[in-house]
Amino acid sequence: MVLAIVGFLIEGIGKIFTCWKKLIYLLGVLLLFGIAAWFYWVLYMPNPGNSGEFRTVFIPRGASARQVAELLAKEKIVFSPDRFLLAAKLYKARRELKAGLYRLPLGESNAKVVRILRKGEVAEIKVSLPEGIRARKMASIFQRKVGVDSAKFMALVKDTAFVHALGIDANSLAGYLFPNTYFFTYEVGAKIVIRTLVDHFQKVFNDTLKNRTKEMGWTIHQVVTLASIIEGEAKIDSERALISAVYHNRLKKGMLLQASPTIQFLIPNGPRRLLNKDLEIDSPYNTYRHPGLPPGPINNPGRKSILAALYPAKVDYLYFVAKGDGSHVFTTTLRAHLIAKRNLDRLRREYYRKHHNKWPERDYKP
Repeated sequence: MVLAIVGFLIEGIGKIFTCWKKLIYLLGVLLLFGIAAWFYWVLYMPNPGNSGEFRTVFIPRGASARQVAELLAKEKIVFSPDRFLLAAKLYKARRELKAGLYRLPLGESNAKVVRILRKGEVAEIKVSLPEGIRARKMASIFQRKVGVDSAKFMALVKDTAFVHALGIDANSLAGYLFPNTYFFTYEVGAKIVIRTLVDHFQKVFNDTLKNRTKEMGWTIHQVVTLASIIEGEAKIDSERALISAVYHNRLKKGMLLQASPTIQFLIPNGPRRLLNKDLEIDSPYNTYRHPGLPPGPINNPGRKSILAALYPAKVDYLYFVAKGDGSHVFTTTLRAHLIAKRNLDRLRREYYRKHHNKWPERDYKP
């Protein structure tokens, strides 16, 4: 009888233990599921927003993780600042969220946003610089687009030690800041921007062009200076080599270049219509008063104008006059030039009388 009771108790205890094992197992499964669900909720659940869309967000330097989280929530990148902070903490990235301008995706998880900010995958900003642009205008564009200090930019352009360190044999980088389309990150340093532009110039002005420069008996600085004048004159690509030929021919004959872009270079807040008095400005850049090339480039020329300076057309032209539509009339003698100018003046007068009932003041002497 006693043995039967003991056996019954042992059997009952065994069943209870088995039930407890199942209960503990079930609770363990539920706990693991809950932890997994919590991690998914914090890290991997997509935030509200249309997948495939992006929003540009600037994270300032020195911003705390809390400030970053609140900014992201304000911009609808993340739903909850607290949840984002938890995700950053789990990734041990609260102190590693990098400043910068970001193009962040909508509808992504906190984990992905944390990874982007931790790696500093900042957005690249497109900056387009037209041919013939001056350094000061460049500085303004870079300040507006990517936050470069324009004053520092211009100081570096004129810093002869920095200029020579970049391998440029000149006193300024004016003319050597190659115009093109570039991509930079926000708040990139002025030195990095300038190095990039000068490096591009040096790639364009390759060994072939350097050899051609030597064949001509010129320096690179002289070529770039002439190219900048051509850039200021030419509106039609097919005329660049013709304009170059006029200047080459005038230099060979010891004639004044009389290049109007060099006067525009001297006018504050230009360009504007030139007047006779402008041609009397006392400056070595005034090619109406001083023979030869000016001391340096008047803008930053593109590749086409550099090639035109090195490979002028084989023509005898010494003069050209603007037709008013971007093109020019080229002539070999002063008499032919004056005739062409009178004809063009007559056509302009007729046009203005027909459309404006008046003839504007003459710009400047031929």
